[in-house]
Amino acid sequence: MLRQLNISDGKLTESPNGSGQVCVYITPDEAERKFLVEQLKIDEHTLSSSLDPDEVSRLEFEPEHIAMIFKRPKRYSAIDNFLFRVGSTGAFMFKDRLVIVLAEDAPIFEGRPFTKIQSIQDVFLRLIYRAISHFVEHLRGINQISNELEQQINSAMENKYLLNLFTLEKSLVYYLDATHSNNAVIEKLKNNAAKIGFSQENVEFLDDIQIENTQCLRQTEIYSQVLASLMDARASIISNNLNIRIKALTLITIAIMLPTLVVSIFSMNVRIPLEEHPHAFLIIFSLAITSSIIVGILWWRKKW
Repeated sequence: MLRQLNISDGKLTESPNGSGQVCVYITPDEAERKFLVEQLKIDEHTLSSSLDPDEVSRLEFEPEHIAMIFKRPKRYSAIDNFLFRVGSTGAFMFKDRLVIVLAEDAPIFEGRPFTKIQSIQDVFLRLIYRAISHFVEHLRGINQISNELEQQINSAMENKYLLNLFTLEKSLVYYLDATHSNNAVIEKLKNNAAKIGFSQENVEFLDDIQIENTQCLRQTEIYSQVLASLMDARASIISNNLNIRIKALTLITIAIMLPTLVVSIFSMNVRIPLEEHPHAFLIIFSLAITSSIIVGILWWRKKW
């Protein structure tokens, strides 16, 4: 699918005549891929990298355009089961147009960064900035989910909450790798700002992007380290909760077994005391109840 947009009054608007300055290809079909490779001279391997979620971020200089592959978080849904995924995006900047290739439809032009744009260089840089902002938003969500799961683990014995935390930790590893990869691209953009043709405002904005990505990287590292260091403690909490439940069940079993023992003794087919006593049943019943009460008192006094 192809979307074409123009830069008008500092914003991106849909192109009515089908010839936009910004062309967005969403999961391009064979005909679109052929056009990109043969007509726009985009390297076929680089084009495939734009659709590969495992591809690393990079910046390449071609004779007619600049190719940038960068990482951005995928849209999260409930079916992902706490796994936050990372995807790749390709941005190919020509002199008069910007071509963007996505593996799936995503709102890449949302937010304040796209309210004051004057050139395709502005859009080029704001794509990275928006990706970083998206990572930060997901990190806040991961932190909130982690706190909720921690509270559930404190009172639960099930493994599913712990497995959910493992999945979150896995997501943070992916995010950490993605932000590291993006940081290398940002650094290369800064070193080649003059060659690319960035204005002074673009260079200043690129500095802001690098600061934001560094903060995102640091935040991801902190969340990853904290989550990893607490995994063993949370596993121990589940084990401790299980031991407490088993202990309680054992004491309940003892409290039930003592009355059963008393009744069993007086039910033997031999001559026993109280056999001829008129209140034998009440006495035996009282002994059984007393044994349970004694276990209960010991449980309370010993704080078992």
